[in-house]
Formats: sequence, structure tokens, C-alpha cells
Amino acid sequence: MIVPASVPEARLESVLGRTSPLTKLAVAFAWLAGLAATRQPWPPLAMTLSALLAGLVLGRIPPRTLMHAIAPVWIVALVVAVSNTVFGAANPDPAASEILRIGLLRITEQALATGVGLGLRVVAIGSVGAVFALTTDSTRLVDALVQQAGVPARFAYGAFAAYQAVPRFAEDLATLRQARRIRGLRGSWHPGLLLSLLVLAIRHGDRMALAMDARAFGSGPRSRFREVHWSALDVAIAIGSTVALAGILVLSASR
Repeated sequence: MIVPASVPEARLESVLGRTSPLTKLAVAFAWLAGLAATRQPWPPLAMTLSALLAGLVLGRIPPRTLMHAIAPVWIVALVVAVSNTVFGAANPDPAASEILRIGLLRITEQALATGVGLGLRVVAIGSVGAVFALTTDSTRLVDALVQQAGVPARFAYGAFAAYQAVPRFAEDLATLRQARRIRGLRGSWHPGLLLSLLVLAIRHGDRMALAMDARAFGSGPRSRFREVHWSALDVAIAIGSTVALAGILVLSASR
């Protein structure tokens, strides 16, 4: 079953856990923008190591949890690297430096560098995203979007409620399959299940909208149960991450 992940209390009390989600989101976007500023393969690797180190030390993420979170990213990165190396545009170029030939397959140094660089970028993006997700409480993220970014409460909390309803799709699917078995039909996949899931999703959405209307979402100013404030920690994290990003880009430009 798909279940929205909850962040342990110890992780929420860490340096990254106490940092505003918007600060971490801005840092993540800045680092991803920095990836677009360089084509060399080692800056993404440096960003990956920096993100993982920050998650382990500042976020108190257990190494096993962090490795388990980014394991699928390594698989995707390997596929990206291999496919871009094998089918690279530089391989048919006679002027490119050949490093391997297997029958009609020709691998050049330029294609390998491009493939490895793209694969490392995938790893860097996945690592930054994993550290953000593993140190950010989804409820606090929505509160920060509403209070600090000025996102309309009706939209932000509606999206959050939809995210929280994701596990219900797995429950509905299991219920529908059981109902088919009771009627003597096969409980395996059937196109009719899609229509049934759509109907149930619309019903759940209707109830959710009525519940939000009953709580007067979007009708005016509201009191807040959880206050989210900027702090000196946000400034320190923003400055530290900016300095680290600038150092990586400057060193890559000087090579």
C-alpha cells in the first residue's frame, strides 16, 4: 500500500528539520539551477556528496534510510548513463576519440563523458530531493506555503488533502477486486476497475470539498494552530548552501 511518509520526531528536531521548508525548497532549486550552469561531470558528484553529508549530519537521517531512498535513483542514473553513452551523437563522428568498439557499436570518449555527466546529474537531483523529503514534514510544508509564501489556503490545503488521500486508492482497488471475486469474476486486473476507481475518486473528492467548505476555507482570515516563522537558522542554511554551491561552480570553471 502507498502511504504518505511521516518524518520521525528526532529528524524534525535536527538542524534541517527545524529549517523552514521554503528555505530548503529554495536551496534545492538553486542547486538544481547550478547543475545547468556546468557540463563537467564532477560538480554533480560534489553536489551529491554534499547533499548526502548534510542529510546524515544536519538532518540526522540514518544511513540505511538514506541509501534505501536513493537506491532507485542510482538505477535510473545507470540507465540514463548507458543509453546516452551507447546512443550518443558523438559515436558516429570520425573525429571523436574512440575508446571501445564491439562490432558495429562504437563508443567515443565524448559520448562516455556526456552519458556519465547526465547520470551523475540524475543522482544529484535525486539526492537533493531525498534529503528534502526525509527532513520535511508535509504538514509544515503546507503551513509554510500558506504563511510564508502567501499561497491561498484553499489551494494549498486542498492539494495536501488530496496527497493524504492517495492511500485510499490502494484500499479502493483491493475492495473492488474482492467485490469481483464475490460475484464469481476474476480478481485480477480489468479495465472496468479504472472506471470504478474514477467514480470512487470523484465521490471522495466531493466529500473532501464539502468538508473544506464546512470549515470555511477561503472565506477570509483564519486563525493558525501551527505558526511558521523565519529564523537565524534559515539565514545560516541559505548562506552556507550558497557558499558551497558557489565554491563548487568556481572550482569547476577553473579546471
